Amino acid sequence: MKVGDTHYRSIWFDGETGRVKIIDQRWLPHEFHVVEINTLDEFATAIRDMWVRGAPLIGATAAYGIAVEMQRDASDTALDAAWEQLHETRPTAINLRWALDEMRQVLSPLPKSERAAAAFRKAEEISDADVETNRLIGVHGLELIRQVAATKKPGEPVNILTHCNAGWLATVDWGTATSPMYHAVEADIPIHVWVDETRPRNQGAQLTSWEMNRHGIPHHLIVDNAGGHLMQHGEVDMVIVGTDRTTALGDVCNKIGTYLKALAAHDNNVPFYVALPSSTIDWKVNDGVREIPIEQRDGREVTHVFGQLEDGSVTSVQISPDGTPGGNPAFDVTPARLVTGLITERGVAKASREGLLGLFPERRNAA
Repeated sequence: MKVGDTHYRSIWFDGETGRVKIIDQRWLPHEFHVVEINTLDEFATAIRDMWVRGAPLIGATAAYGIAVEMQRDASDTALDAAWEQLHETRPTAINLRWALDEMRQVLSPLPKSERAAAAFRKAEEISDADVETNRLIGVHGLELIRQVAATKKPGEPVNILTHCNAGWLATVDWGTATSPMYHAVEADIPIHVWVDETRPRNQGAQLTSWEMNRHGIPHHLIVDNAGGHLMQHGEVDMVIVGTDRTTALGDVCNKIGTYLKALAAHDNNVPFYVALPSSTIDWKVNDGVREIPIEQRDGREVTHVFGQLEDGSVTSVQISPDGTPGGNPAFDVTPARLVTGLITERGVAKASREGLLGLFPERRNAA
């Protein structure tokens, strides 16, 4: 996608400098920073401290992290240690483990002299595949938006609610939940997006709103608790969110608060869709509530808010009393029964084992 007149991916290998670069998302929406990450420790920090975030982008970042480490030390010991260090950074997003496994599977049989070059090729392949996957999610999701648009009056927008940021900043490009929105704009279908602020990290306020602004998509930023009210009053036509891990039975794990949106949508007969690349499906997990590990993040993310002061400076301010600890589960699980459909790169599936296997029959033995 574009920032100004320049096309950016969220992560890329700069051939001129021989370095991996990222958009450092900690500073958005107030400042736009591109930084290099050069060591395994820096890659681990970038993932853990959310310089990059979003399941697909975390996977691509981890792949490049392995590649950079193979430049330094291509031994089996270094490969295994890098896998472990990166895997520990964010336990919930399955793309992280998937990308690390992909890298190790490619590199393990190779002699050490070939590993660095092969690692960069594979990381680039993972990144390119993510871009195409998310483009296809948009193609299939567009048809769902088109169906709703057909029921509206001429010129009346389709009102879409989204939670957190599942945009191009959460992937290498296009995004998951936002890809159908971008495709709708390209198809001249009028849309309006309700953007949940998404406490405590405020990715909706800081990232999704920034994306909507950059691409000229009509939107409003709303507090997390406004979604149910809007649904009750017929102001939401559909919900599209992303996911960090999807079970073989169709449960979806996404940013905290997603489950409550799904309950409100179900109560008000609002379609609730989840957009995901197939790499986020964990075919070994069935019960999302019991089996998916939920990341517990620093309570400071709850007790403090990052933003811009009136003088233009960007800082973090405390909003709670001294001595009040913050509880910070980063994700929740939405049961498959509340999900209208799963938008994947191969089409839209019912949120069930058979629905997923209908699109991915090669996974039948794994499921």
